[in-house]
Amino acid sequence: MCGRTACSLGADNLRRACAYRDRRGRRQQPEWIQAERYRPSYNKGPQSRGPVLLSRRHLQQDADSSERVLMDMRWGLVPSWFKKDDPSKMQFNTSNCRSDTMLKKSSYKGALLKGKRCVVLADGFYEWQQQSGGKQPYFIYFPQTKDTVVRRVPRHDEGKEGDEEWRGWRLLTMAGIFDCWEPPSGGEMLYTYTIITVDASKDVSFIHHRMPAILDGDEAIRKWLDFAEVPTQEAVKLIQPTENIVFHPVSTFVNSIHNNTPECLTPIELGAKKEVKDTPSSKMMLGWLKNSQEGSPQKKENDLPRWTSQFIHNPSPKKTSVDIMHQWLGKEGEPAVKKRKA
Repeated sequence: MCGRTACSLGADNLRRACAYRDRRGRRQQPEWIQAERYRPSYNKGPQSRGPVLLSRRHLQQDADSSERVLMDMRWGLVPSWFKKDDPSKMQFNTSNCRSDTMLKKSSYKGALLKGKRCVVLADGFYEWQQQSGGKQPYFIYFPQTKDTVVRRVPRHDEGKEGDEEWRGWRLLTMAGIFDCWEPPSGGEMLYTYTIITVDASKDVSFIHHRMPAILDGDEAIRKWLDFAEVPTQEAVKLIQPTENIVFHPVSTFVNSIHNNTPECLTPIELGAKKEVKDTPSSKMMLGWLKNSQEGSPQKKENDLPRWTSQFIHNPSPKKTSVDIMHQWLGKEGEPAVKKRKA
């Protein structure tokens, strides 16, 4: 399943990270629709809002179906046919949708057959392994290349490198279904989504028996989004488990949805003390978090920490994905990435 994610990039960098080639081979960045609603978070749960990609044709009938837009939608699909005034009164959980029943259940079938396919974006997702002493959380994400640039772009630089290839964190791209619900008594349309799940791949099945359907690569994303060119029966063939993921254990700090700091996804060493070790950069980070949260219940996107080179040591030629994450967070010295043995 997938019940918690992180997506910490600001709106401008998220747009850059989603750059793609259009039908003519031109490099494009998806347009943000109401970007001001988006809020980055290290700990997103159902009923919160999150960024998704979809075809522009869903919003503009004469648009090229291969053109993409970014929208901030609520997590937990509300079917267009839902009749009550308050979507929170739904009697069932629609944050996840099983791949084996998505063409059978009325909550998803109608939207899927109408081509309402989307890609849910995240740094990665959290999953909990059941253990005798409780549950151990893990953070699961795409492997990061050694060329990943770990420094977050300063605010005044954002948007200046739009034509250059994104070299920051590779976002996890999960297959989803969305729908648009209009309150019976009138009012603003509500866009919501669900994440499709599949049987877990071999490497992560020891954590949980289900995982999100991950679209690995732009061609898979193109086929999933372009509903005018790729019919439903063809698109659903993309819904498969993937082995191209890595993971590491994290602190139970992430268990509370109210905790929203980099500590949520920072690697820990199992069997060791769960608290994050004090380092100059972590002390400065925690100091920033304390100061930024005083008098402000929710941080704005541009208030998220943007680490500079003073917090980052020169990378080793053999960086692992966790090494990159430590540098992304401005930390070092934690254990190497865990990869399940066959």
